[in-house]
Amino acid sequence: MAVLDIAQIGHPVLRELARPVPVQDIGTAQVQQLIDDMIETMRHADGAGIAANQVFRPVRICILEVADNPRYPYKPNIPLTVLINPELEPIGTDTFDNYEGCLSVPNLRGLVARTTQVRIRALDREGNAIDTVARGLASGTYQHEVDHLDGKLFVDRVADPTTLCTWQEFKNHHEQRFIASIQPLLEVG
Repeated sequence: MAVLDIAQIGHPVLRELARPVPVQDIGTAQVQQLIDDMIETMRHADGAGIAANQVFRPVRICILEVADNPRYPYKPNIPLTVLINPELEPIGTDTFDNYEGCLSVPNLRGLVARTTQVRIRALDREGNAIDTVARGLASGTYQHEVDHLDGKLFVDRVADPTTLCTWQEFKNHHEQRFIASIQPLLEVG
C-alpha cells in the first residue's frame, strides 16, 4: 500500500464528475490497489473519508472510516466502508448544520446544511450490493464524500461565508457550541 498525494482546492480534478467503475473492473488488481492506497492515504491523513478524485483518479470510489478520529473527536464511529458507484437518496426533509473540513481544503472549516438521513446504494470492494441508511452526524460524512465524486467541495455548500474559519479558530471559538448542537444527532447515528 502507498500513501498517495491529495489534490488541493484549485486543482481541476476536484471539479470533475467521476466516472462510474464498470462492474467487471471491480476485482481487478488496479482497482483493488487503488482502494488499498486510498485507505492508507485516508488513515495517514487522519481523514474521516476520501474520494478517488482527491487522489487524482476521477472514478466513483470513496472510502469512509471513523474510529476515534483525532480530527473529528465528536464523530460517531463508522466502520471501514468502501463505496463504488454510490448513489444517495435523502430520506425526509430534516437537515442539520455540520461544521465540515476536508483533506483537499486544508486548515479550513465551515457550516454546511446536510440531510439528517440518507439512503446509500453502492457496491462494496467485492462487487456486492450495499443498500443502507445513514442517520445523524454520520449521514453528513457520506454526503461529503459523494459530493467529491460529483465535483463538489464543502465550501460550495457553505451558505454563510462568515462561518468559515481555520481549524484552530474552530477549536477556540466554535467547537463546544457545535458539539452541544449535534448531541441529538449523535444519539441516532
